Amino acid sequence: MRFVGFIIFFIYVYFELIFFIAVANSIGIFLALICIIATSILGFSLVKTRGLKNLSIMQQKIANNESYKNEVIRSVALLFAGFFLLIPGFLTDILGAILLIPHVQNHIVEFIVRKIPIRSKFSSSQMHYQEGDIIEGEFKQKNDE
Repeated sequence: MRFVGFIIFFIYVYFELIFFIAVANSIGIFLALICIIATSILGFSLVKTRGLKNLSIMQQKIANNESYKNEVIRSVALLFAGFFLLIPGFLTDILGAILLIPHVQNHIVEFIVRKIPIRSKFSSSQMHYQEGDIIEGEFKQKNDE
């Protein structure tokens, strides 16, 4: 059971090498290496600029007491995209480029948001009280026995 991770890793490396050899045979090894380096640099700069933009949107939503859950998930998707683009290889570059597409990020956000359980019936935006508000209610104290 503990060898499953190693097997998956070696299968990934095998397919990455096969894909690199196929691309290097068609465009040349020098151009293939330049493409890998260029995608790493381009991916890093894209993730940096879009990450800063996403951070400013998140700060605005926090200031307006709005939910910023989607921006957090998009930031994580950008982090994974940057990680995949920095790893040398064409398959990881393709996966990183796919994660940079906003439409794909929206689908990932929707999928993850559906999977996250809601822990409370009340959101934090409903809990704003003005000074002088009177909240009436009844309570009973129960002993834990």
